[in-house]
Amino acid sequence: MSNKAAETNPQALRRIAIIGGGSAGWMTAAALANAIGTSCDITLIESEEIGVIGVGEATIPPIKLFNQSLGIDENVFVAATNGSFKLGIQFIDWTRKGHAYFHPFGQYGADFDAIPLYHYWLRERAHGDTSSLDDYSMAWAAAARGRFNRPTDDPRLVQSTYDYAYHFDAILYAKLLRSYATERGVERIEGKVTDVSLAGETGFIESVTLADGRTVEADFFVDCTGFYGLLIEKTLQTGYEDWTRWLPCDRAVAVPCASGGDFTPYTKSIAHKAGWQWRIPLQHRIGNGHVYCSQYISDEDATGTLLSNLDGKPLADPRLLRFTTGRRKQFWNKNCVAIGLSAGFMEPLESTSLHLIQSGIRRLLALFPDRDMNPLLATEYNRITKAEYERTRDFLILHYKATERRDSPLWQYTGAMEIPETLQYKIDHFRAYGRIVAKDLELFQNPSWLAVFIGQDIWPEHYDPLVDMRPQVPAADNLKSLRRIMQEAAEVMPTHEQYIAHYCRAMAQ
Repeated sequence: MSNKAAETNPQALRRIAIIGGGSAGWMTAAALANAIGTSCDITLIESEEIGVIGVGEATIPPIKLFNQSLGIDENVFVAATNGSFKLGIQFIDWTRKGHAYFHPFGQYGADFDAIPLYHYWLRERAHGDTSSLDDYSMAWAAAARGRFNRPTDDPRLVQSTYDYAYHFDAILYAKLLRSYATERGVERIEGKVTDVSLAGETGFIESVTLADGRTVEADFFVDCTGFYGLLIEKTLQTGYEDWTRWLPCDRAVAVPCASGGDFTPYTKSIAHKAGWQWRIPLQHRIGNGHVYCSQYISDEDATGTLLSNLDGKPLADPRLLRFTTGRRKQFWNKNCVAIGLSAGFMEPLESTSLHLIQSGIRRLLALFPDRDMNPLLATEYNRITKAEYERTRDFLILHYKATERRDSPLWQYTGAMEIPETLQYKIDHFRAYGRIVAKDLELFQNPSWLAVFIGQDIWPEHYDPLVDMRPQVPAADNLKSLRRIMQEAAEVMPTHEQYIAHYCRAMAQ
């Protein structure tokens, strides 16, 4: 393959090596191939012997932007991955047993004033209104009825106020992206990396050696080797920041089962005594997993809990995963960037795994290096990525901290634990006047924080004082009208199953 960029810029990267496949490797390969074409040789090394984790089947709305940037048609993508649609996550038994709330994608209601709608709702609630926050979510109006349709672009309609993401088979997604990438010139090498060579003076990675003796050289390396972190940790010894004291779950057991129950256009997260269970409906099966803390439950009992709470017959043997929630101390070190699980691990409570891959790739393209490898690029990449991981971490911690449950050691611990100051500051602001503050641009925006604050019974002591200074706003009538319009709009949507059958039914596997 010719290197066209080197003809005009001698310092341009000549070869990029991606070590590891799976979602992280093939998302990276596809994005790089789309962005730089054949201007730089791109090689991906993966081993069928090692395999992939392949349990990350739920996403958040920005995944749509990634697929769109590659020019992948949504219906083709959903059909190819046995996918379904996701309007949000229902959290069951998190606040207390028997309680449920919904974290929707999109906004609450349709603002009828400069002051956010939920402040008017808080006032009406103080005056006896019994409506729930969920009643003002178009996403929940549809999800609760098992219905789905794409949002409209017309901002005058309530059908424009919600968003959506997907459930899909991550292994089939990697397969789709592999075809995409190799068609655009990415070279795939089957093999297991057994040795990594460093340059004596700089400590940069020069090449990797495979088990069969082949050597692959590159100017820049992307570590997609998962928890193992072959390049970023085993070779460059970057270090890891452990967040177990805030997010104590350290294991998961996963198993697919036959379809059963409702074909919900949303994920379910069900809290158990020592962790929580996910339920992700695909077209051909349901993905299930139990995330738990091994300090409070054995692997055998955790597996038993999962198997006793399935909607259908197990389709495979349960798979056990061990992890430590946290992040690398550097995501970009020398001439290597870690993408995916090699960069850090956020338990899948809010379906952030694939998004963190996507945002890491986007950041790499925004700070794309040449062979000079100016350290300013890594510094900025690490600064932004660190902030993203920490803000995401705080959002996850909120779910564990804001609970009334004290029925088992896990919930006793998390309810009493000290939390990061950044999260406590957010909680304090919301408790005082229902205001949601953000230090930097955050992945989870105000509606998401509002969903969990209210969903897990963190109630403001006061609503925004400006609400009482605007008597001309007919808030009660507007809120009542919104509830009615949303319900009517949801009723005329096709069911989730009807929508998929019409637009994106998977071919028989």
